[in-house]
Amino acid sequence: MLDWMAWTWPTAAFFLVIASLLVTMTVLAIRFPETPRQGVLGIETTRGDRLFITLLGSAFINLAWLGLTDLPQWWALGLCAIYAAAVFRWV
Repeated sequence: MLDWMAWTWPTAAFFLVIASLLVTMTVLAIRFPETPRQGVLGIETTRGDRLFITLLGSAFINLAWLGLTDLPQWWALGLCAIYAAAVFRWV
């Protein structure tokens, strides 16, 4: 099923998680509209902005983890979860 593009199940799961995050954020925006808020960055952000900042930062965390450590990548996932919580709380 996934062989047409040499996909693996972890790759497919990654994109399914991203797609489900986008759908969830869309539903939240429709059901619970929000006004932008100003956080520690000094700019106004919405949930979508914070999700983008989280995804971008998590990509850099994972790349740095791969390049700088020999520890399992699962630890980077935990670090990304902490980073995401901080972004959604304070940014």
